[in-house]
Amino acid sequence: MTYVLRPDEVREKYGPMFCKGFYTLVDEENGVAQIIERCSGQGPAEWDTVNRRRTKGVATDVRMKSGMMVMDAVIGEGDLRFGPAQADTGGQGLKAIKVEGSEVRTTWYGIAGASVGIGACIPQCPDVIRTEYPDDFKIGGAHSAHVDIITPKLVRVIIGVDDTDTKEKGASWVTSMKMGAQCPVGKLLEHKIVQLNPKAPNKTTNCCATAVSFAVKEEEIPALIEFATEFVRKETYSDDTVITVFKGLKVPEALREFGWSCKSVLYKPEDAIRIAEENGVQVISVTGMKGVIGAVAAVGCFDMGEAAAGVPEDFE
Repeated sequence: MTYVLRPDEVREKYGPMFCKGFYTLVDEENGVAQIIERCSGQGPAEWDTVNRRRTKGVATDVRMKSGMMVMDAVIGEGDLRFGPAQADTGGQGLKAIKVEGSEVRTTWYGIAGASVGIGACIPQCPDVIRTEYPDDFKIGGAHSAHVDIITPKLVRVIIGVDDTDTKEKGASWVTSMKMGAQCPVGKLLEHKIVQLNPKAPNKTTNCCATAVSFAVKEEEIPALIEFATEFVRKETYSDDTVITVFKGLKVPEALREFGWSCKSVLYKPEDAIRIAEENGVQVISVTGMKGVIGAVAAVGCFDMGEAAAGVPEDFE
């Protein structure tokens, strides 16, 4: 038997805790998911990162990134291996992820103090819909416990932007940063500045494209695109502004290769349009089309970390 608590009920029962954000993103086409957690403290986030990585379950990678704990996983169920932690030092792991219509069910196990994180901390985050507890659930001390945390099904959307400025005024990274910060749709995740070929003849100064990512519900995507398009239209100084839209957790390899090559190769707009069409990238002409190369490349480079901000010789 189980009992169910809403976030406000968890807070009332255990007192205020520390989880500031908890998003479950899924990419059902590729069978993968990503859990993003924002914690009030660096210490708990680092401890959870190490323990979730150790226990495996359905997790394939866990890391700290941009002030967030990011957990890559497969959709399904896996075996937890607490390893040297066990009852001596505790442990925490994600055993299963299941998509149920518009919701995602994640099954967590915790030992000792880790049971507080899965039983009281995450469940009271406003992003959670409800948490299901077994009747014998006990928190903290030497207890081991498991819960099912149910959250809205979210997807990742990357919006690339290029050619919003002129030699006299404007900066594309500022435009996209403001757009992401002011967007009323979904949750802003990351902002990237993508360095492209500094020898491009039509560049302004730095030859940089930019992109932002959001966690949104499927039905929110049209509203997100509409907001981004109109925001950039109002903010741009250029007659050649383009935005691009990509949905998913895995950027196709061909798109990544194109993005990386844009740091050293000079392409034509039709090359970028072809790559976009072949790799599920929507191209939107805001005021023109010359920005399409950078806007497509920004999506391709989005998951490259620091490499996105540099050119090949920076990493030789």
